[in-house]
Amino acid sequence: MRDYLIEKLYESSKKPYQKYFKKNEPWKIDKNELLDYPENTLGFGLGNFLYKNHFDIQEKLEDHDIIHVLTNTGVSVYEEIGMQYYLYGNEKRSLYLFMVILTGSIFYPKRIKYFIQQYRKGKNALPYHYLDFSKMLLLPVQTIQQTFNI
Repeated sequence: MRDYLIEKLYESSKKPYQKYFKKNEPWKIDKNELLDYPENTLGFGLGNFLYKNHFDIQEKLEDHDIIHVLTNTGVSVYEEIGMQYYLYGNEKRSLYLFMVILTGSIFYPKRIKYFIQQYRKGKNALPYHYLDFSKMLLLPVQTIQQTFNI
């Protein structure tokens, strides 16, 4: 029930967040094109992630799925919350991030050890959440992970 509630909160907040808070341009690429990238690249990794999870590219939110690829984070509700803890540790700050962390902590108190672990992983990585990943799609995932200690 709580997973359903959190997912509904996300779905109801996604469109206003995309429209009013995300100022970046949508990427001009679709997931099938991403699968044409060389196998170990970030572009291919993103396409594979989208395909495996039956997702489409979400306009202006492409970076979110890139973080999934770079951190090998799953897509369950608590893992999504953990990824926000990771990003907080990696020095990202946004109202949306704080809302997810707050609601996630309230709804998943038994996962707090996992959330703290994710925060520490983000803290140990060099800050990279602000990069323009659309220009990095041909780079090998492993090179990015090693460069930023992900």
